[in-house]
Amino acid sequence: MQEFRLTVGPASFRLLSEWKKPLNQMRELYAEYPAADIPDFTVRLEAVNALRRFIRPSAAINGDYMLPDAAPLPIEQGLLALEMGMNLQMALGWRRQMILHASAAERGGKALIMTGESGSGKSTLSALLGINGWRFMGDEFALIDPVNGEAVPYPRLISLKNEAITAMQDGAADIRFGPLMKATPKGDIRHMVPPADAIAQMSKRANPALILFPRFGHDPAIRDMPPSETFMRLTQASTNYVALGEQGFEALTGLVQNVPARALDYRSGEEAMELVEKLWEELA
Repeated sequence: MQEFRLTVGPASFRLLSEWKKPLNQMRELYAEYPAADIPDFTVRLEAVNALRRFIRPSAAINGDYMLPDAAPLPIEQGLLALEMGMNLQMALGWRRQMILHASAAERGGKALIMTGESGSGKSTLSALLGINGWRFMGDEFALIDPVNGEAVPYPRLISLKNEAITAMQDGAADIRFGPLMKATPKGDIRHMVPPADAIAQMSKRANPALILFPRFGHDPAIRDMPPSETFMRLTQASTNYVALGEQGFEALTGLVQNVPARALDYRSGEEAMELVEKLWEELA
């Protein structure tokens, strides 16, 4: 098997594949990230059977933590399969910080946490912030230290979907992108390499200052979020809240009690940026 090791924020990975191409793509896109001496997790791309390694190649996503009923992906989507495998290891196996299915950005030592359903635009919004004066801290997961409540950077590749791909390509001339993968289980996907400062400062933490629940495709509006609803939404967004037990409850309670939360509706990236800047000036 081919092998590639890398470190993203506090986590490190050992990636294995029966095919060279997906790992070569990972090496190119993660070229600026440090290597991993002792990995926390292993991800493996393996052929469904001997024939499917060569005839209509199909990769099963395996690793330290697995979902037995996970559908294999065509090897043309091997890069996506490796990214999904890394997500799976973190979601099922990480215990050092509380994980929120959220994106995050930092400015002035303070962090903005954004979470919502798929299609809410949190990935695109974090990417836009990252090229407009903010430090990108993470796309798929936001990590919260259960001891001191700090946001811990986890700046993986930014997963852009469908219309967001064109929007970011038009506005980010100096940013590197991975291959365009069409008709994946999540639609068209293209990965974006985070700005250099996000990678260089991925050990630099920040104090959460605002929690946003963005929603794309609606007339612009900002609404207050009561602590009870914020708490329930964040428990649903966390992949390891239950596994952390009392520590997770205390970490999430502290986050909700100490950080203001708002719901944000918007129709375009520019509109969202204006609303975020307005909120940040008022609350952060």
